[in-house]
Amino acid sequence: MSNTRPVSAFMERHYLHFNAAALMDAAKAFKVHKTAGGKMMVTLAGAMSTGELGKILAEMIRRGMVDIISCTGANLEEDVMNLVAHDHYERVPNYRDLTPTEERALMDRGMNRVTDTCIPEHEAFRRLEKHAVDLWKKDQAGGGRRFPHQYFYEMITSGVLKQYYQIDPKDSWMVAAAERNLPIVVPGWEDSTLGNIFAAHCLIGDCNVTIMKTGIEYMMFLADWYKNNCSGKGIGFFQIGGGIAGGFPHLCGAHDAPGLADGRHPLLELLLPDQRQHHQLRWLQRRCAQREDHVGQVGHRHPEIHHRERRYHRGTAYVRVHS
Repeated sequence: MSNTRPVSAFMERHYLHFNAAALMDAAKAFKVHKTAGGKMMVTLAGAMSTGELGKILAEMIRRGMVDIISCTGANLEEDVMNLVAHDHYERVPNYRDLTPTEERALMDRGMNRVTDTCIPEHEAFRRLEKHAVDLWKKDQAGGGRRFPHQYFYEMITSGVLKQYYQIDPKDSWMVAAAERNLPIVVPGWEDSTLGNIFAAHCLIGDCNVTIMKTGIEYMMFLADWYKNNCSGKGIGFFQIGGGIAGGFPHLCGAHDAPGLADGRHPLLELLLPDQRQHHQLRWLQRRCAQREDHVGQVGHRHPEIHHRERRYHRGTAYVRVHS
């Protein structure tokens, strides 16, 4: 990192220990890997989009610093929800102390709480639902099938959502991703607001479940993408949180992933039997503590909008590169 940039200079001077030092190492490793011509996958877990990570991530995408994203269904949609309903969000700083009566009052007002932030049902969920259902029905009538993120891309690129924009679209990482048609994989999309809504429309007969491409197809896409992009300087993994978004890419051969045999994954052994060295990881950061914010989930009208209890555990924060 260059000292000519104020934020970089501040970090190099003050981010010297534990999580701060790990963040510094990760940022440097990210820059070194991309400067050398490597590809980078970013994984998004937790409530990163609700926390408006798009203010940073969107610019990184536009500058070509991100080549593929693995994210939860919540992060996929909540960036767009923030785009169209930002002014209606409410913060609840004392969320740990809410009584059941206060929780019910939030629900009755259509305010779905994600830790200390409430997402407004009508302005966020229902605005997206109307346009998503139009696209689902269009594909059903025409025999089309798409991945969940591709429906979001069309809503963005068609301009149908512009009438609702409440933030500068340059701060939306999904807008930036749609502009680049960035590859995205979304494991477990069903466990999201739009996933729940899609299931509901399938149950009442408005839509057919077959129009939505599945998580297995996402994994097949990711395996094929990896095979076509793992040469040269390899693929780096910048993991922001773990969970399903961080675990999904482990098919690419991470040593601590389930189902491995001698550091190799059976799926890639099949795809790349003569390129086993691509599966060897080079660790660019040491283990450190990572805070987990969404343990103890309780449904709140929409099951995927969680009341989150806080606890801490030992985890990892790292950048790693297949080379």
